Amino acid sequence: MLIGCPKEIKNQEYRVGMTPAAAMEAVSNGHKVIIEKNAGIGAGFDDASYVAAGAGIVDTAAEVFATADMVVKVKEPQAVERKQLRENQILFTYLHLAPDPEQTHDLLESGVTAIAYETVTDRNGALPLLAPMSEVAGKLAPQVGSWTLQKANGGRGVLMGGVPGVKPATVAVIGGGVVGTHAARVAAGMGADVTVLDMSMPRMRYLDDAFSNEFKTRYASRENTAELITQADIVVGAVLIPGAAAPTLVSRAQLSTMKPGSVLVDVAIDQGGCFETSKATTHDDPIYEVDGIMHYCVANMPGAVARTSTIALGNATMPFMISLANKGWKQACEDDEHLLNGLNTHAGKLTYFAVGKALGLDVTAPSLALKM
Repeated sequence: MLIGCPKEIKNQEYRVGMTPAAAMEAVSNGHKVIIEKNAGIGAGFDDASYVAAGAGIVDTAAEVFATADMVVKVKEPQAVERKQLRENQILFTYLHLAPDPEQTHDLLESGVTAIAYETVTDRNGALPLLAPMSEVAGKLAPQVGSWTLQKANGGRGVLMGGVPGVKPATVAVIGGGVVGTHAARVAAGMGADVTVLDMSMPRMRYLDDAFSNEFKTRYASRENTAELITQADIVVGAVLIPGAAAPTLVSRAQLSTMKPGSVLVDVAIDQGGCFETSKATTHDDPIYEVDGIMHYCVANMPGAVARTSTIALGNATMPFMISLANKGWKQACEDDEHLLNGLNTHAGKLTYFAVGKALGLDVTAPSLALKM
């Protein structure tokens, strides 16, 4: 199989879909790999490192899209990229289709077989290809939140860890999954007073057993959430419904109950955001204010630490990429129901039910897509 990796073109996206290590693994399995010129520079991988791994370098993304049997990326294809996708081609990347009807329409129109990192599962019901970036985003959330909290950036001017005689920042993390746990640990490590809200009692018991000396837990009822956001200097939105639009956790009306200059960090913005007033921003212009409350809603937070993110993502995606290349997508998905859960579109059909529900579109069962 010919596997191609174009350079990411989303604003300030420095990650790359394939590391030289992944390219070497593919070549050693008998496949051909082409990388767009300078695709890995932002993550610290020069073209020579890919050549040493056995990959070829091409001058343009158009060459990748025109010739590759499988296109491996990081972020969802942008409009100009979607026009170059075609039937009988595999697209393996993050998609986040539920809040993105335009992208969904274009992928269906192209006929491409699109497998989304964020909906591939494992035997424990976890999301192994989303987890690395969730870990990165979770660890970044307190950092960007504390930066936004600085007075010069519109925040309250509160130091995360306080100083002797002055209390630290109060941080509420809504969601105790991968993102929320890492956010809470980092915020606590910075000296903040941290509470994690979650609706799963088993998860809260685990967090309490494992991290009770670092942060507190509360049940994520509407009442508790409403109470804690009035006390918080930073609120981190860290909820996820796999493949579906994120639920709204804080309404615009509730902003008036919060401290002026407090901060909302929406890590769920890729899935539409979990605050009513959230809108996607970029690293160029990451924050904005609504009703006196600062919002940080960058849709590709891990892109800020591109090398760490690229290596972590490559470690997770490589085995699935090799399986798709070695077996072809149908056999690979037939052999692995968890990889089949990643199938979002095929031959003009939508194959992920949560996306269909969010966008009001008909869905073909992925098992039926294997027979198409």
